[in-house]
Amino acid sequence: MIRVENLHKHFGGFHAVDGASLEIAEGSITGLIGPNGAGKTTLFNVIAGVLPPTSGHVFMAGEDITGLPPHELFHKGLLRTFQIAHEFHSMTVRENLMMVPPRQAGEDLWNTWFHRGRMRLEEEEIRRRADEVLEFLTIDHIADEKAGQISGGQKKLLELGRTMMTDARIVFLDEVGAGVNRTLLNTIADAIVRLNKERGYTFVVIEHDMDFIGRICDPVICMAEGKVLAEGTLDEIKANEAVIEAYLGTGLKNKVKAEVRA
Repeated sequence: MIRVENLHKHFGGFHAVDGASLEIAEGSITGLIGPNGAGKTTLFNVIAGVLPPTSGHVFMAGEDITGLPPHELFHKGLLRTFQIAHEFHSMTVRENLMMVPPRQAGEDLWNTWFHRGRMRLEEEEIRRRADEVLEFLTIDHIADEKAGQISGGQKKLLELGRTMMTDARIVFLDEVGAGVNRTLLNTIADAIVRLNKERGYTFVVIEHDMDFIGRICDPVICMAEGKVLAEGTLDEIKANEAVIEAYLGTGLKNKVKAEVRA
């Protein structure tokens, strides 16, 4: 689904992404882990068109999408969420979902004058779809609440719901579990797995919660210092010497080994 070739993103002399290459298989739930500052979010931003790459290429289903803006990638089915949810806080949860589908009839001034019946039918269909999404995510009880007043975990579910209001093919989730209680995190995990199995979504997930990663992700890719360090199952990643050193540092790694031997 996604192929990244020798991708670089520099901010002055700082190489946030430094020659990263990876592949995301269609139909997979791929975990992306690494210490803070590894370049994970910057990689997401470049793939999703939020930032232009310094060099390198990104392909989606064989098509070169390098540098395409987010709105073009949206129409190709590539979506991303953010560490901090970007809801329309003064709108209801349902209205946030209803904003998503593109090319709605009401966006055309001509239709607002002469085709109000068509607009009304379309809005009813979008509302029905939004209610189905809310029920799927088990947050239909907050449909009429202002999105700015719901909890952080519910906002993460709302962001996931917005990806369901269009024809998503691959969704990049950036720290979907940040600030989310364990109960809602389990709900999010269940929703991701169901969307993957029932609707064929491909996911790439940045997350620091290894229990969450281990539950839903295979394979797992580890980044450090802007590069791809290792790829495999979570158990393989956790046993990888280079990964241990990237997370713990050489000194602490040797201390841990010494304690284990003792």
